[in-house]
Amino acid sequence: MFSIDLYDIGLLLAGLIIFIASLLPGLVSEKRLITVPIFYMGLGVLVFILPWAPLLPDLVDDVAWLKRVAELGVILSLTSAGLKLNSPFAWASWRISWRLLVLTMPLTVAASAWLGWWAAGLLPASAILLGAVISPTDPVLAGDVEVRAPDEPQGPKTRLVLNTEAGIHNEPERSKTRLALTTEAGINDSLAFPFTNLAIAVALVGLAPSGWVAGWLAVDVFYKLTVGAVIGASCGYLIAKIILSKFMTAMTGVLALSLTLVPYGFAELASSYGFIAVFVAACVFRHYERNHQYQQLVHDFAEQTVRVLVAVLMFFVGAYGSSGALNMMTPGMWGVALAIVFLIRPLTSMLALVGSDLSRKQRWAISFFGIRGIGSVYYLAYGLFHVDFPDARALWSIVLAVIIISIVIHGISAPSVMKRLDLGR
Repeated sequence: MFSIDLYDIGLLLAGLIIFIASLLPGLVSEKRLITVPIFYMGLGVLVFILPWAPLLPDLVDDVAWLKRVAELGVILSLTSAGLKLNSPFAWASWRISWRLLVLTMPLTVAASAWLGWWAAGLLPASAILLGAVISPTDPVLAGDVEVRAPDEPQGPKTRLVLNTEAGIHNEPERSKTRLALTTEAGINDSLAFPFTNLAIAVALVGLAPSGWVAGWLAVDVFYKLTVGAVIGASCGYLIAKIILSKFMTAMTGVLALSLTLVPYGFAELASSYGFIAVFVAACVFRHYERNHQYQQLVHDFAEQTVRVLVAVLMFFVGAYGSSGALNMMTPGMWGVALAIVFLIRPLTSMLALVGSDLSRKQRWAISFFGIRGIGSVYYLAYGLFHVDFPDARALWSIVLAVIIISIVIHGISAPSVMKRLDLGR
């Protein structure tokens, strides 16, 4: 009569996490050390250190579910980010972010891969996968260091912001930093795909470029990026043209899901990158009629859904971290994780921003707050889902360590840093 089903336990946990997710943002003060993601991770730790806690699915053998949950979190966050951009295709929105995309991201991949091979002892293919999965900044946890919601005033005089989930707040400033970093986070979640596929190719055919370089450049770089962007632009335009009319009404939640899932589905069916399709679709939708009432409503639904997925995923980050996933970390692996957070992102970003019109404080803040999170979980799960990497468990250990360090350090340090960074003076 009182038999316990793990499925029922899972439903109960999910319900409690969602309930907490609905309440917590209003309860956590920006001045407190415990930020929202840190709370969820701590909750996962507390639940799974109990002796009667259920066994977690294996991160290597049962990786498919984690891939799907993280995938949904990323694409919804990309929709939310795209809907915030008032001028998504203006040069002013992109000129700083292009520096980060063209220089910081490849340098991060290369430096992290080299460290993973040299210091952590990873095999070459695994080292490349490590560089790929930690290269994008996270559009879920950091709020993309992003612009405000669609109904709030935006413009050229705006200031660097990190979402309150990461502990940093919004303020006006004579800068286009927010626009640049929103577009960077939106695009670099797509640009990580070619590097991830490169690691998969090396794992399958070896390091020799003759075995993969032509196909990788033609298909994984050119075709998939181009087709994904075209499909996203087409879907975003058609959805906006149909819905954003005085003759049409729609349920905003359904509309937000459609704006996310339709371009993603078409792009995946065309064997291109769904992530870039979703972000471009949201940008085009936003650009079509910026003052329409649906803009804010659709954004709010996407944002609320993302908060729920963040709660679930951060809970499991804490759960896996306390259930032995970090036990195999060696001093070299800890060194790699710390270097990724405190050296590689800051140095490569500062290098990319040399010669920009940003102040030294702005460059430092952008370079330091390159938060890693759910995007890295997805890409690692994606890589391990397609190929058996011998170093899979070591990869999970390093990536989880990077995520935990990033969320804790950036979340705790952000309020005090922002007090000192009075960029408006």
